[in-house]
Amino acid sequence: MMKTTIQEQNGQLIAILEGRLDTAVSEEVEEDLIPLRNCTDKDIVIDCTDLTYISSSGLRIFLRIVKSARDKKKPVYIKGMSASIRNVLSMAGFLNLFVFI
Repeated sequence: MMKTTIQEQNGQLIAILEGRLDTAVSEEVEEDLIPLRNCTDKDIVIDCTDLTYISSSGLRIFLRIVKSARDKKKPVYIKGMSASIRNVLSMAGFLNLFVFI
């Protein structure tokens, strides 16, 4: 089960991810996160505090968000990432793409 919540707060657009971001839910999650890719005027934050798993399809979603933010010269912040999720990003060579808060 995966839950995605988008909130605007203090000049930030925050995506709160809860559960397993795997292939079965990736298409739905990508749709849910379109506001992050379209965002031009707020800082983008992905809250991974309650994200328990990320698959390669989840990594692709993160990469698309980063690419669209870079086109707008904006960083993407990641908050609350567990050691296991951070390890997956590290193995994929993604750590340098994000700012960890």
